[in-house]
Amino acid sequence: MINKELVEVFSEIAREKNVERSELGSIIESLFLHLIERERGESSNCSVIVNLDKGEFEIYVEKIIVDDVEDPVLEISLEEIREINSEMADDLQLGDSYVEIIDPMIFGRRMIHIAKQFFSQKLQDVEKKYIYEDYANRIGEIVIGTVHQIQRDNIFVNIEHAELRMPRKELIQSERYRRGDTVRAVIKSVEITSKGPDIVVSRSDNHFLYKMFEMEVPEIEDGVIEIRSIARYPGERAKIIVQSHDRRIDPVGACVGMRGSRIQAIVRELNNEKIDIVNYTEQSEILISRALSPAKPLNLYIDDDRQYCIAIFEDDELEMAIGRRGVNVNLASKVTGYKIDAFGKDEYARKQAEQEMLLANLENFPKRSIKPLQDNDINTISDLMNSEEEKLVEIKGVTEKTLEKIYDCIQLFIEKNQKEFEESTSDESSAEESSAEESTSDESPSKESSAEESTPDESPPKENETLSDETDESSQIEKVES
Repeated sequence: MINKELVEVFSEIAREKNVERSELGSIIESLFLHLIERERGESSNCSVIVNLDKGEFEIYVEKIIVDDVEDPVLEISLEEIREINSEMADDLQLGDSYVEIIDPMIFGRRMIHIAKQFFSQKLQDVEKKYIYEDYANRIGEIVIGTVHQIQRDNIFVNIEHAELRMPRKELIQSERYRRGDTVRAVIKSVEITSKGPDIVVSRSDNHFLYKMFEMEVPEIEDGVIEIRSIARYPGERAKIIVQSHDRRIDPVGACVGMRGSRIQAIVRELNNEKIDIVNYTEQSEILISRALSPAKPLNLYIDDDRQYCIAIFEDDELEMAIGRRGVNVNLASKVTGYKIDAFGKDEYARKQAEQEMLLANLENFPKRSIKPLQDNDINTISDLMNSEEEKLVEIKGVTEKTLEKIYDCIQLFIEKNQKEFEESTSDESSAEESSAEESTSDESPSKESSAEESTPDESPPKENETLSDETDESSQIEKVES
């Protein structure tokens, strides 16, 4: 009866912890083996049989029959067996095995506290194992939990019995959380540790943005629209390249949704992170041009083999093309896979002029090195910089010391040229500002008089309509294959 009551108590606790019956049987077995070891110091010759259906369990110990007992835990004499069962003793002899049944009552009340601790610990281990197995199969899924604890480097989120960890680097920087807030994140990694499963979730990972689009745009979940690549500055800006596998469906329009409903839901979840959606094309020049939006390049010089691109912009659009802290051009580079260097039109022209500068015309250039370099078809700065240093030193009349002087000479020329360009640019901008101020002061009285002379019947001129430049997109781009 006591056995049955014990099994029922264990079963009730296991049900509360969602432990399977097979696991419960193993826990009860290991529990009594642990108690036997604490009581007798040895449990290798013991076994526990548990029948959860009947609510019964039995403990057996196997001993060797000997004439002189030295270890009562492992050995037993025939005289002791006769006291327990005289009929069985007649059928046994020295060296045989004898199985003895242990009454659980021998453990006494002092072992109950130890049993509780052991059983509780085993249940926790099983629960941690279930949590690990569950979340290990859900990596990449979005989960919703409640903020439980906020530390300096981590935020801990609870989902039922599981505790998830969100490191500070996985947060969107502009976000602040309080205890009890609901948070949505993607499961990034699951690892087993000595303290239990370490489940890391993220809101700054690119996959979180991918899953948000998958939730909001059914065409992505169905595979009609594919997200080719994603680049993010979490909380600030993101660029994604999308491709439609159905010509009838516009991928950008599908991601934006009716009146921007789909994209707005994603932007709100990402704390107003701006998202640029780029339509995929196999033509690298058009793809890069779209990725650099909102800026429009004048020319693109592309090397597909090196995955390198030089983008030329109007000087007044260069700042917009690069973006604050280089965000726009860096995102365009990451999302397309091309290294992109952005230049203003005048700056690029100056750099080209620098590269085409004849070495013989450089100030303080070693004169003895001019002829040997020219004999090896090295006439300009570009020729020299594109040559390997080892081959340059092999040229007769060019030593390592001479080559060092040549590099210093080129560096001084570039720095001087750069300084002159910056000074001329600043002079032009200040001149434009002063002329703008003068024109404003001159126009203000004339505007007043013209306003007085105008009649109520006069209507303002219509604004010029802007034409779409999508058809001219490829014609504005120059592609150079190296």
